[in-house]
Amino acid sequence: MHCEVLVPALFPQRARLRETLAALRLPALELLLARGRHAGRQGVLPERWLLERFGCADGPLAAGALTALADGAGSDAMPGAACWSRADPVHLRVDRDRLTLVPGAAFELSGDEAAALGEALNAHFSPGLAFYPLHPKRWCARLDAGQGPDAMPALEIAGEDVNAHLPSGEGARRWHALLNEIQMVLHDHPVNQARERKGEPAVNSVWLWGAGALPSGARAGWRSVSADDPVALGLARLAGVAQDGLAADAEAWLAQAPESGRHLIVLDQLREPYALGDAQGYAGAMQRLEARWFAPLLAALKGSRVGMTTIHVPDGGEAASFEAIRGDLRRFWRRARALGRDA
Repeated sequence: MHCEVLVPALFPQRARLRETLAALRLPALELLLARGRHAGRQGVLPERWLLERFGCADGPLAAGALTALADGAGSDAMPGAACWSRADPVHLRVDRDRLTLVPGAAFELSGDEAAALGEALNAHFSPGLAFYPLHPKRWCARLDAGQGPDAMPALEIAGEDVNAHLPSGEGARRWHALLNEIQMVLHDHPVNQARERKGEPAVNSVWLWGAGALPSGARAGWRSVSADDPVALGLARLAGVAQDGLAADAEAWLAQAPESGRHLIVLDQLREPYALGDAQGYAGAMQRLEARWFAPLLAALKGSRVGMTTIHVPDGGEAASFEAIRGDLRRFWRRARALGRDA
């Protein structure tokens, strides 16, 4: 069995998080990285890495359509051939002379609140634009026609100036006007009035990104994909690969995984605290990954339950992969070090 693990945000670029990481000792992960065979390339978004590995690199990011495919089972949010976009709920905060984006990861939002806000948007924009709050913090929108906005995921621009990331080029004016109209609909909504009374940030906009129709010809060499990320699950479903939500830990995953072939596990728990600059949350997530995933996978590699592990880090200054078989663990001259020192 070849176990491949995708771990976005493992090598933080921010100095504070690097210092946090350098203060941790993560013996299993450190050993897998130190003894594994390293390959590097230019860093990309995790969503783009997944598209490349599923043979869909030439098309748009299509995160909206793939999320609808993964999250929309049993609803009318089946993507078909239409153009979809992610439409994630966000809070836009006035910061001196600019608007900064606060992603949904930074605040709580209930399913009832999301449904009520989505209903208001649909009442205003139907039938040309339809919103689907399939998950409280992960919405989709079916677009009327043509190419949608090309923008970064909301999580990637947390705390940054919104104007610097608004769509440009052909059709930009249309999308700017649409975002203004969305903000007007949400401004005085009873949900937001109640949130503000409780001191919670209002959901005063949505962030459109990952527009496009479902990719065609998706394929992969993996026998299974285990993830909570909807883009990974949507691509797996599109390619006919067995897919399931992320197991509680590596032991639970090993107990149910087939004994041969290649398998992908997406561990994206570091991505939110990294984007929010939450050093304490980042450290806690890293320690949980060490205990629940990397230590059991290292033990499985030593005990020949797993024949090979590959840890993929898609983003940052350099994307990297670290591939190890049992014999590589004997390369004692490659000493393990705290990760932050090598980031």
